[in-house]
Amino acid sequence: MSVEVIIDNEYATLWYYPDAGIVHHKWKKYIYGEHFRAVLNRGAEIFEQRGATKWLSDDRLNSALPKDDGIWALGVWNPRVRAAGWKYWAVLFPDKKVGQTNLNYFMRESNVQGITAQAFDDLDEALNWLRSVDEAEKRPE
Repeated sequence: MSVEVIIDNEYATLWYYPDAGIVHHKWKKYIYGEHFRAVLNRGAEIFEQRGATKWLSDDRLNSALPKDDGIWALGVWNPRVRAAGWKYWAVLFPDKKVGQTNLNYFMRESNVQGITAQAFDDLDEALNWLRSVDEAEKRPE
């Protein structure tokens, strides 16, 4: 599977898998505010410009978001990406319990809004699941 590096800095790496329509971020350390929003906004642009439908969040090195970032993510970013075609979300949870609780809340909210979200312990499992959901949609009834 081909992959493009979109962002790679001290806070995060953002990839795009054009063959599978997957945007994938990996937080390299605790991230919030302007750095957090810049990565998510760049991913949203990929959805809008390239027709992605899947997002892989590797949040293992992050923690709970500040309230302002959570409100922005659910109220501004999430509707933007959904409008651009977001259907599937694979999540690798933060190591810290507070971060897990926070992300669990975001996953529940996304499921309510029509995003199929699943948590994984392994990066390859998450990628394989995202690859497989397209194939399931293409199979005849």
